[in-house]
Amino acid sequence: MRNYLSFVICLLLSAQVFAQTGKLTGTVIDNTNNAIPGATVLIKSTRIGTSTDASGAFTITNIADGDYVLAVSSIGFKTKEISVSIVHNEVNLNTIMLYEGDEILREVLVEGERDNKFSRNETAYVAKLPLKDFENTQVYSTITNYLLKTQIVTNFDDALKNAAGVDNLWTSTGRGGDGAGYYTLRGFSVQPKLVNGLPGLTNGTINPANIEHIEVLKGPSATLFGNAVSSYGGLINVVTKKPYVGTGGELSFTTGSYGLNQIVGDFNTALSKEKNLYFRLNTSYSTERSFQDAGFRKSFFVAPSLSYQVNNKLSFSFYGEITQAEQTNPMFLFLNRSAPTKARNLRELGYNNKLSFTSNDLTLENPTQNYRVEMDYKLSDTWQSQTLVSKSATSTKGYYSYLFDFGTTGDNVFSRFLNKQNEYTGTSDIQQNFIGDFKVGKLRNRVVLGLDYFSAITTSNGTGYAFYGNVTPNGGSNGDNPFTPGIETSAYPLSSAAVDAVLATQPVANQKSKYNIFSAYASDVLNITNNLSAMIGLRLDHFDNVGDVTTLEDDYNQTTLSPKFGLLYQPVLNKLSIFANYQNGFTNVAPSLVGDPTAGPQTIKTFRPEQANQLEFGIKTNIIKNKLNATISYYDIQVKDQVITDPASPFNKIQGGEAYSRGFEIEMNATPTKGLDIRAGYSTNDSKTTKSDNVEILNKRPLGAGSKVLYNAWVNYEVPKGKLEGFGLGFGVNGASERYAINYVSTGDFLLPAYTVANGSLFYQADHYRIGLKLNNAFNKEYYKGWSTIAPQMPRALLANFTYSF
Repeated sequence: MRNYLSFVICLLLSAQVFAQTGKLTGTVIDNTNNAIPGATVLIKSTRIGTSTDASGAFTITNIADGDYVLAVSSIGFKTKEISVSIVHNEVNLNTIMLYEGDEILREVLVEGERDNKFSRNETAYVAKLPLKDFENTQVYSTITNYLLKTQIVTNFDDALKNAAGVDNLWTSTGRGGDGAGYYTLRGFSVQPKLVNGLPGLTNGTINPANIEHIEVLKGPSATLFGNAVSSYGGLINVVTKKPYVGTGGELSFTTGSYGLNQIVGDFNTALSKEKNLYFRLNTSYSTERSFQDAGFRKSFFVAPSLSYQVNNKLSFSFYGEITQAEQTNPMFLFLNRSAPTKARNLRELGYNNKLSFTSNDLTLENPTQNYRVEMDYKLSDTWQSQTLVSKSATSTKGYYSYLFDFGTTGDNVFSRFLNKQNEYTGTSDIQQNFIGDFKVGKLRNRVVLGLDYFSAITTSNGTGYAFYGNVTPNGGSNGDNPFTPGIETSAYPLSSAAVDAVLATQPVANQKSKYNIFSAYASDVLNITNNLSAMIGLRLDHFDNVGDVTTLEDDYNQTTLSPKFGLLYQPVLNKLSIFANYQNGFTNVAPSLVGDPTAGPQTIKTFRPEQANQLEFGIKTNIIKNKLNATISYYDIQVKDQVITDPASPFNKIQGGEAYSRGFEIEMNATPTKGLDIRAGYSTNDSKTTKSDNVEILNKRPLGAGSKVLYNAWVNYEVPKGKLEGFGLGFGVNGASERYAINYVSTGDFLLPAYTVANGSLFYQADHYRIGLKLNNAFNKEYYKGWSTIAPQMPRALLANFTYSF
């Protein structure tokens, strides 16, 4: 028996010694023949693999003889699979070329650690085709998930503070139709209406639990996205978390001042590894009270997503976001837009910002659903088909109220008006894109050709607005109705029963409206040389306004051409680029009745769409191996064709109104040393209405332009090694110059003061968990924002977070 065992052991050892093995080598490059460092090279169905070095080269040794499939992948490129045979020798694959791929497909790959964690160098959404920031003539800011984690961000408003030139005009009101938050961007107001490059509307606020990153596109962007989801200042695109290869996730709990409690879950798994079917679920539940005497918000959010790669050519994806939210709407002080008020600033107003002027019995519910289905099919090595379908449904039910200074009841007296909302908005969007990457001669073309159909339906079944007492900014009240001749002393309790009794006398609306947009667009990024490229785009947009579905009188349609052009030159390839662009935006304008009514029936006059055209130039840097990148730009946006009253006839309308918005922006992301990440932004804006029939706004800065100067910075340091490895701290500021809350000829100016708010954090990061503390508004600065309104901002607040990952 002993001899037999010895023989078997010797036989096994001999088999190991004489087993035939081989080696794989090669170099991974892109289609401009540049090396791709850090690419992942894996032998499928095994655990054997490696990464490419700085020159794109790789070597895999000790591979047993056999037939294998090699998968080569890198962030920003389509995964390439190669069949190889090993017969106890070295196989040199020479060069393996990867082509830039659609972001939807590559999101299933696990992204490794980046040198610069506050920046993202490529996206498939901004240009509707895979394009690096360094190659894009348009300016955009990207807010990464890592940045949001370091700042323990629990709401969308705080997330957008990280984008240069963006500031909150007012927070989400929850009201029907436009209850989402408003932000100023390059002198114009904008709401977040885009999710993964497709329409995704909400009447409430966006839950940050499912955000992978946020893209803020700067300047008119109608050529590729149309005017339904963008403004002249730009647009906001939320990119959601997507399934990836593997199993994992995290559970996070955040608690803080003013009753904040938020639990977030993220789970990813394979439903079938053999079929490349992966599922991810993000969910959260949060509650928060107000720093004022009343007010709260609570929400439940769930976001399922599914990724199915049928084969190397065909893949499907599904994404959904479902929110159930309830809140009290914030009570802004609305200043009178046509009559002067006694107060010219906050000191004269005597405002007690701890008063909410509402109660927790008067709430709004904001259920929201967004769904998207995506199909990608590789037609050839140079062309890909992308089919996208999205549906959105958002509702508002409950009590909405506001305070308005009529100027008739007394000095600094605001009248409360409220109604019961029952609103619904539903959208549908279908896009078909053909994305190509090919050469004509020596000229590389990256092309997108697309068709887009967008439809929106709105129904309104809310009540009319009812007067509900007066208040003063310091808490006084009376019941004198400014619309009745007598002096009243009625009491107006803030309870749902009392409000319902008053609203019972109000009419109930029964309105349904609809509009459709049919579009075709094309864009080409043409590489004239390795250093010089041009971007050319055009959109044909047909707007069909059905209006109130019960009448034909408000129907109209308009057709618009929206062009785009840009040039980019790289004096130092992949290090420095100089760019200039021309971008277009437009707004559809309804017809108007013209003609002297005393001389006979008036007639309908139609108009061209209002236009906004931007000229911009600047530089982008990407130096020290992506450790320092910055964008510096100057823009000039000219708005024309605004409909105004004809100076020659008060009974005629012409397109003669004009305005401009111009400014300077700089945004920087840097990682000067390992563990240290810096983000900073600064912007200035000069806006003015130069031609208008409204003397109230002529030669005035529009209220939606916000502050002239905005700035932000965040510095985060994590000890990379040693006894304190994993410990870190962060510090940052957000600030703005003074802004006009009101700025009309008849009202005079009401200025909200400039402010600088400081924030700080401490944290410890280990392999599977993270503990963090965050102090917002560290010095308890009292500051305000507004857009013909006065809205107090959050005082000092402490947050604590614990996150476990697996």
